[in-house]
Amino acid sequence: MQIWLIFAAPLALIAGLYVFGLTIPVPHLGRDYVLRLILPDAGDPVDLPKISGPQDRSRPLVVIDAGHGGKDPGAVVGGVREKDIVLGLAKALKSELLASGGIRVAMTRESDEFLVLQERPEIARRLGADLFVSIHADSAGDVSGVRGASIYTLSSEASSEAAARFAERENNADRLNGVSVEGQSEAISSILVQLSQRRVQENSSEFSQLIVREGSGNLRFHPQARRSAELAVLRAPDVPAILYEAGYITNPDEAKLLASEEGREKFADTMARAIRIYFARERGASSGSSGGTGGVTDGSGGATP
Repeated sequence: MQIWLIFAAPLALIAGLYVFGLTIPVPHLGRDYVLRLILPDAGDPVDLPKISGPQDRSRPLVVIDAGHGGKDPGAVVGGVREKDIVLGLAKALKSELLASGGIRVAMTRESDEFLVLQERPEIARRLGADLFVSIHADSAGDVSGVRGASIYTLSSEASSEAAARFAERENNADRLNGVSVEGQSEAISSILVQLSQRRVQENSSEFSQLIVREGSGNLRFHPQARRSAELAVLRAPDVPAILYEAGYITNPDEAKLLASEEGREKFADTMARAIRIYFARERGASSGSSGGTGGVTDGSGGATP
């Protein structure tokens, strides 16, 4: 009887209250206020960096990416951190491009902040960049005497894989490099993306050649200066992109040069010249022999055909 009362009595009480239409008062819990959040309008760009330079959108746009940052220091040797070296180089390049005029510039980061790797090329895509330059510094570990800059472009194998993933992710995005892919079948969309990226790879390779040519006598390059690899930061299928390894911070002399004003000036001067020649060639190729260069010259006062 006692056990029955323990389990059955509460149920009987609740049932009786329900039959007679009675309720048990419940104390008020919580706070009497409403939290309001102001959200951006749908479709508005979020967290995109500022574009500096001419307001004319027909002018080419370069997105400069200083590698690493924030909680990711990159390679660290003694007190030298890769993230600091490359940010200094990136800022020097931005200043040089803006001083010369005719080119718009944006940076993925201008301070010591952390960015997810996949965010970097996506910023270039969302801004509609014409060129993406990611700057890093290398490490040779315990191997001594290694020095020199190198330039990476996306390998063919990685390009095909990235193109396939891009086509799947975008699900027939409306345009890619000026080619409409809206409403196409998945197979045709994938082919168009691959053709587009083939063109992007060719442009990236041409730009890497210009860097080596313009840097001859001004910068020290690794014996294997031009390379290709499966690098996630280069996987923007519709933006020509290179990753520039400025040198080896495990080499004390090279680390000192890269951190110096002289080293930053040499890098910025070479890279800016290569960028201007690249855009002058691109504009010349797209407008034909009778077209102009839209204000982008090779840095010597004349347009490069």
